[in-house]
Amino acid sequence: MNPEKLAKLQSQVRTGGKGTPRRKIVKSAKPVAKEDPKLASTLKQLNVQVISDVETINMFKDDGKVLGFNAPRLSANLEANTFVIAGKPAEKSPEQALSDVISRIGSFGPESLSQLAKMAEGLQGGSGVGDIDDDIPDLVASGEEAVDSKTDLDAAD
Repeated sequence: MNPEKLAKLQSQVRTGGKGTPRRKIVKSAKPVAKEDPKLASTLKQLNVQVISDVETINMFKDDGKVLGFNAPRLSANLEANTFVIAGKPAEKSPEQALSDVISRIGSFGPESLSQLAKMAEGLQGGSGVGDIDDDIPDLVASGEEAVDSKTDLDAAD
């Protein structure tokens, strides 16, 4: 390359005087994740409170897959049964989600692991998680029969 042309190019890239760096490093500002003002006002109207220290949230979908949130921001209004989950979801298989839960729940004791094993067996058997209420006794009499027997006892006194 021609030395004169090179000197001309070097003089164009220098931003200051002698001893300054040749090129200025332009740092781009990283965008700060701002919450949508409309969403913030709606959450304020719902009177939700932030629940801290939530590590993961797993939501079981009807198609058999699991929607998992790692380190979500959870807000809730328990009186209105309203929950708001903010975070990046990842779709998992039920086996992956249950293995994650088992690794986290191991510190709670063996009884919680046995309940989780029942849930996993029900899920693999295709019957779903709804079969856990087997220990609830069946209703012996209808409500009308119970009221009639109570009035009979009151009349006997």
